[in-house]
Amino acid sequence: MDARIIQFPKISDPRGNLSFLEHPSQIPFQIKRVYWVYDVPGGEIRGSHSYKSLHEVIIALSGSFDVVLHDGKTEKKWQLNRSYFGLYVPNMIWRTIENFSTNALCLIVASEEYNEKDYIRSFPDFESMVNERTK
Repeated sequence: MDARIIQFPKISDPRGNLSFLEHPSQIPFQIKRVYWVYDVPGGEIRGSHSYKSLHEVIIALSGSFDVVLHDGKTEKKWQLNRSYFGLYVPNMIWRTIENFSTNALCLIVASEEYNEKDYIRSFPDFESMVNERTK
């Protein structure tokens, strides 16, 4: 699984810290869309899909949440809780975001504009596509 944590610069200051992200020094793709998820009710799950082409970086700007990734064979879970760390998720990885803390703010930086045709929303379909690619 090619997913990995990216550490962003953290500039410490007594007045408050500052972090940033740039392409290509931190983000391994050109940024074409940025969106955020917030006000997630307790116990709710977001994501539960994969993308055929899109790559993304998921950042916990505030609070915490877990990102569960599955590559068709193995599953791995990351807890994101620092705004200067992002989780790079390549295409063809099933992602689920869960266990949101109160007031969590999830920022997602994406390599593509929104395209419904790029989504894989069924896990069995995802597994089938992964198996076809690895033959």
